[in-house]
Amino acid sequence: MKLLKAIKSGHPGTLFSAFLYFDISFMVWVLLGPLAVYISQDLALTAAQKGLMVAIPILSGALLRIPMGILTDRIGPKKSGLLGMIMTLAPLIWGWQFAQNLTQVIALGLLLGVAGASFAVALPLASRWYSTEHQGIAMGIAGAGNSGTVLAALLAPRLAESIGWHGVLGVAIIPVSFTLVTFFFLAEDSPDQPGPRPLREYFKVLKGSDIWWFDYFYGITFGGFVGLASFLVIFFVDQYGLARVTAGNFTAACVFAGSFFRPLGGYLADRFGGVRVLTILYGLAALCMLGVGALPPLAMVTFLLFLGMLCLGMGNGSVFQLVPQRYRSEIGVVTGIVGAAGGIGGFFLPTLLGYLKEFTGSYGTGFFVFGLAAVTALILLQVVYSLSWQTSWLSRRIEIAPVEGGRIRMEVVFGG
Repeated sequence: MKLLKAIKSGHPGTLFSAFLYFDISFMVWVLLGPLAVYISQDLALTAAQKGLMVAIPILSGALLRIPMGILTDRIGPKKSGLLGMIMTLAPLIWGWQFAQNLTQVIALGLLLGVAGASFAVALPLASRWYSTEHQGIAMGIAGAGNSGTVLAALLAPRLAESIGWHGVLGVAIIPVSFTLVTFFFLAEDSPDQPGPRPLREYFKVLKGSDIWWFDYFYGITFGGFVGLASFLVIFFVDQYGLARVTAGNFTAACVFAGSFFRPLGGYLADRFGGVRVLTILYGLAALCMLGVGALPPLAMVTFLLFLGMLCLGMGNGSVFQLVPQRYRSEIGVVTGIVGAAGGIGGFFLPTLLGYLKEFTGSYGTGFFVFGLAAVTALILLQVVYSLSWQTSWLSRRIEIAPVEGGRIRMEVVFGG
């Protein structure tokens, strides 16, 4: 009941539109990941080339999130989203008909980044309809659109078996077109949408240190999530010898955990504080990734990846429970900047895994490095919270409750 009440407190149609837009766009954005085993077979790619190929769309989407965030603040998220989906159709059509070599596939990946930039539109679209106390759940539901990775991992290998990887890109045109129409009719810009400002005004947020901390923390959670989502099919096929469709199923199971538990991360952050929740999630994610680095048997590595992805997904929701509290009026451009940092993290992870596999002969090295990065994030989160956030912008509210004897009890509750 509390969840339904929170959803109804804003604009449910817009919240659904934000989720659907992000979900289908995310599916398209990471499509080269589950198709990589088919593309690499056709083009005879090395481990490093495979890692680079699946990382390129992530990098492109990361960089495009900044201009899309600015566009969202200037013309509104609805117009920005419609424009983004129209632009997404172009690389799908081109890849369906023309992509034939590695250079062209890399170019295709760059163009697919437009779909990844949807993050900088979908989250502000939802956020502006909801009050501060419901930011975690609203941003979590909209952000759960990263479940599009599950669709890509489940459907792309199956379709590729029968119609080839070019055909899969063509089929993807259908859900994008459907989402474009649905978004047009259901999504509405919030009446609290701020007016456009000079471009230089949007980048003033870069002068403070908080934006850089959010960049790093989201680079670990979202970067880890999307990087692994793009690379796990390759990992399961190369390391454990799974069939390509089976590898897609295993990947989908792991990605499912990270996608659908993102709203829970936002909810728990609303309830207990984003910093507290993130602390636990970073610690668990680090343990899981270090365990994966040991390359245990298939059942154990799948469990560790499932739990690790779950923690990373919940961490995404927790980070974006904090962001709107700090940057309410600049949420569009800040979402773009922080989202870009997350995407850049997602670019480095599969690239790192591919190159370290080629250099050391083991995928374990890359997972060890990522586990240590999560440990570093945990430590730095505690440092910045203690030295800055706890005494500055994190919300503090006084709760007053009557007790027996007519006395009044007051508690100061910290939002972090």
